[in-house]
Amino acid sequence: MARAAHTENDARVHASKLRDMLDEVAQHARQDIASVSDPRAQALFETTAEVVLGLRKAYDDFEEGTEAVWK
Repeated sequence: MARAAHTENDARVHASKLRDMLDEVAQHARQDIASVSDPRAQALFETTAEVVLGLRKAYDDFEEGTEAVWK
């Protein structure tokens, strides 16, 4: 039980889960580009994917401790 509580308090576990969710959102947004014919929606979905992947990079940096702010 103590190990489960430790895992729940580990920010890296939560960050990893959120990072995976961000991957899914970006992938879904890019798949939807082919599903619509409205160029404005396509641009919105591509922008969504790019922004989400930028946020995902921040999660990578957090987990790796590569950015000075995370040290």
